[in-house]
Amino acid sequence: MILVSGPEGLLAERAVERAVALARESAGAEGLERTDVAGPTYEAGRLAVATSPSLFGEPRVVVVDDAQLGTDALVTEVADYVAAPEPDVTLVVVHRGGQRGKRMLDAIKATGAPVVVCDALKRDSDKEDFVRAEFRAAGRRIDAEAVQGLVAALGSDLRELASSCSQLVADTTGTVTTAVVDRYYGGRMEVTGFRVADAAAAGRAADAVTLLRHALASGVDPVVVVAALALKLRQLAKVAATRSAGGPRPQELGLAPWQLERARKELVRWTPEGLATAITAVARADEEVKGAGRDPVYSVERAVLTVARATSR
Repeated sequence: MILVSGPEGLLAERAVERAVALARESAGAEGLERTDVAGPTYEAGRLAVATSPSLFGEPRVVVVDDAQLGTDALVTEVADYVAAPEPDVTLVVVHRGGQRGKRMLDAIKATGAPVVVCDALKRDSDKEDFVRAEFRAAGRRIDAEAVQGLVAALGSDLRELASSCSQLVADTTGTVTTAVVDRYYGGRMEVTGFRVADAAAAGRAADAVTLLRHALASGVDPVVVVAALALKLRQLAKVAATRSAGGPRPQELGLAPWQLERARKELVRWTPEGLATAITAVARADEEVKGAGRDPVYSVERAVLTVARATSR
């Protein structure tokens, strides 16, 4: 019995395929019977039919997908089944998140069954780790900058990111470099206001402007970029305030642990005067892109450059 838990579809699919492969290997059965059960359309008694003892005791795998959308009958019957499972059946339950089916989840976990967590990869660092793992599994090497470029180009869709790794492995030889990634995916650079803000806050003026122009060319509103800059600077200012006596404690900042850690590292480049200059520039840009200025693109580009140049590098 295995519980696959989390919203990342690709990771969940891979976990199911690994579970099926292990069951097949353990049983020594090439033609291991697999039954797929869909949670949203589940009808009472379906699990009992799929798991009932076979005439010759052949091993089987039953995969229950989208259990988080399962009917009441599914929740009840899975919870009851796991208390006394059939010895020749491997049950794989895929639950993609939410509170629906809590009784079922608690029953599965109570058995001590393995739980494969398939959380969504939201941070670039996690996506970069994923890319490196894909290349390691294929016995190939990829440069650090090439990893970053691949995530920048395709980072919003893990399935597409995995596909691109497979394509590069199949179509190229040797170490995958930035030049190779640019040749394949240079025109797919995915840019948001937050990437622009990160580059500016890091003092990378040229990168920030390049990212900004990509963002604007792909339809990102200048207002969105300015909002991202403002949010970034507010986070830095909040964390900077914790350094002073009587300042807020880290747990009072309303930041995720990774945001707090990142801001602390970034503050190495900032002085109080630099932060004040950057915040003033962004406040001015905010007014201008919302109607007080004539050219929103010029206003946001000036703000990005001011922020990047306000760091102490």
